Parts: sequence; C-alpha cells; structure tokens
Amino acid sequence: MAEDVNFDVMETGGAPVKAWVRGVPVEDSARMQLANVARLPFIHSHVAAMPDVHFGRGATVGSVIATKGAIIPAAVGVDIGCGMMALRTTVTADQLPDDLSMIRSDIERSVPHGGVGKKGGWMKGVPNAIASRFVDSGLADRLTVIEDKHRKIRGANHVIHLGSLGTGNHFIELCLDEENRLWVMLHSGSRGIGNRIGTYFIERAREELIKRGYGVPDKDLAWFEEGEELFTDYVEAVHWAQDFARENREAMMERVLASLRYRLPKKVGKFRIERRAVNCHHNYVARERHFGADVWVTRKGAVRAGEGELGIIPGSMGAKSYIVSGRGNEQSFCSCSHGAGRKMSRTAAKQTFTLADHRAATEGVECRKDRGVIDETPGAYKDIDAVMAAQTDLVEVVHTLKQIVCVKG
Repeated sequence: MAEDVNFDVMETGGAPVKAWVRGVPVEDSARMQLANVARLPFIHSHVAAMPDVHFGRGATVGSVIATKGAIIPAAVGVDIGCGMMALRTTVTADQLPDDLSMIRSDIERSVPHGGVGKKGGWMKGVPNAIASRFVDSGLADRLTVIEDKHRKIRGANHVIHLGSLGTGNHFIELCLDEENRLWVMLHSGSRGIGNRIGTYFIERAREELIKRGYGVPDKDLAWFEEGEELFTDYVEAVHWAQDFARENREAMMERVLASLRYRLPKKVGKFRIERRAVNCHHNYVARERHFGADVWVTRKGAVRAGEGELGIIPGSMGAKSYIVSGRGNEQSFCSCSHGAGRKMSRTAAKQTFTLADHRAATEGVECRKDRGVIDETPGAYKDIDAVMAAQTDLVEVVHTLKQIVCVKG
C-alpha cells in the first residue's frame, strides 16, 4: 500500500468523507450527496470519493461506499455492471490504413449500438453464437429463477441486448499506446435488463423505507437490510446483472476483433492478442474485507485497484486513456476513478458547445462529428490529466492510450 496520501477529509456529522479531489472541481450538489450518504447509520469507516466524482441519482457517481448489514440499490445504480474491457494486439500503427472510416463502419455494422429498447439490440434476430452464450453461461436459467420471484422484471430486453453497446457514454475505441501498438477498448454494461433490475429494486427499497418510518434527506438512499428476503433477492439479481455485463463486453470484443481481421490486410489480419488488460465493472457491489470487517462495498463509477490489479481509466472522446495498476490503498477501499467524470450535464453541454467545437476537440479521431454526440464532446468532461494527478497514491500508470477510432451509440 502507498504510504503517501492525497485526500481531503469532509466532516459530515456522520462518517467522514475522504475525497481525492485536489485540483479537480466538485459541484456543491455532489458534496451534499456525499454528506447524505455518510450520515446513514450503517456506513463502515468512511465514504471515499474519487477525483471524477459528480452528481448522480441518490449517490454520486465516483463514490465508494462500504456498508455493514445493508445495501443501497441506488448507490449501485441502474447501469449495473457497467465497466470496461481492453486488450493489446500485435498490430502496429504503420500497419493500419490511412483512412480509418471503413474500420469504424465495419465495427458499427458488427455491433448493435444506439437506439432505445429493441432498436439498440439485434433487430434482425439474435445470432446463434449470442443465443448460445446466453444459455451456456447459465444466464438464461438464472434469470428465470429471478423473474419467477419478481414478475415485474419480466419482459425486459436481455438476450436481444447481449453483445450490444447502447448509448450515452458507452463506446468502442481503437487506441495506440506509447509503443504505437493497437489496443481495442470498450465500455458498456448490462443494458436493458440491468436497467429493469436496478429500477425495480430501487422502487422496492423506497417502499421498505416507508414501512420502516426512517427519514432520509433523499428517498433514493433507501436500502435493504441483511437478513431480509429482498436483500437476498437483490444480491442475487445484481450479481446476475454484473455477470451479464461481463458477458456483454466479451461478446462485443469478439465481434470487434473479427471486424478488424476482416478489414486489415491479410498478413496483418492474422494478428494476435498480446495482452488482455482487464474486464472490470465500475458500477457494482461486492463482498470485501476492509478495516477489520467483512462489508458490502458499492462502487458507483469507481474501479477496484488492489495491489497490482490492472484497471482502465478512460478519458473523453478526444483525450488520453490509461491502463493502470492499483496501489492497494486501503483508505480508498482499494479503488480509483472510472474515468474523467462529467463537469456539466448533457443539457448544459448541448447548450455550451457547437459542432465546430466538437470537431476541433476530436481532430485526428475517426468518430461521429454530428449534433447527436455533442453531449459527449471532450469539453463536457473534467480534465483527465487533473483527475490522474489527484490519484497518484491510488494507481500507477502502465500504459497511456490515444484514441484513433471511436464508435458511439
């Protein structure tokens, strides 16, 4: 574990908040949310805030919450299991075509993206390989068990979304590292079924809060208590969604690699996978031991960064991204940021930036340059260099990546 620390302490009237935010702006609404969480009666030790922390539903995005005997569903969120996957290939920059637009088009045809509901999935039928993955992984049978107990979860998009990207800040990127080696990196989660599970259990937790008669400053901080049937059911469902999200990223990665092998010259298309960095969640809950106790750790927009553990911290569409190795800093519950973090809402970004701004910010990146992605333009995010500087005691940079192709929904 690193000896040097780089966090500030917020006193809340409850548990303290340890925040790795030096040199990074944090809006007042996010600070208020952190304090609200820290005052809950089951918080263990403290709340950790990562440098990309910003306002979210109930709990901030970019927070790590350790709890004893309780879980807050809204602190996991509705994009359950959202996370990153990245690997390095043997392809080098000089083996790539000068015009990368066909590679982007191939990926966009191979991986469903954008849209809502079924439009964001396999509109013309689920491929056999995807259907087999859903069954062979055990996801299909496990979901049936969950749906039998909670019928309102039924009818959500599940296998039709397996191997699909989605919208918002989800992406597929090709990047070059400091040695001009080609990396494939992608970001997505549990899609429609994860949203249904998260939304359903957040509502059930709010119902339970009313029964308890316990007042909280935000009803989205409602929780389940260990020993309750709903607690057990939520843990089962959230772990299912996390597993679905992991399979989703694996399925997408296979199709992206197949697209690359098809598009690159025959000799280059026989490339190998040189390093599999990680397939990790950054919206999830796990059982871990910290400060002498077995606790539930919720990471909402945060990555586990145990000693030597590899993780991914992406920047925005036109910025750098990082492959990192964790330092195992216990004060952060062995965590780090999950990205740059938004500095303004999507609405504010659309009102602030022009197409000319976006095109300038993404110069040199083969990506969408239309009004549909203005809310994802680099200026809507915090400075990734400042975010990294604020967490030098949490992670060590292993590789620095620069995007050359970016696929957005």
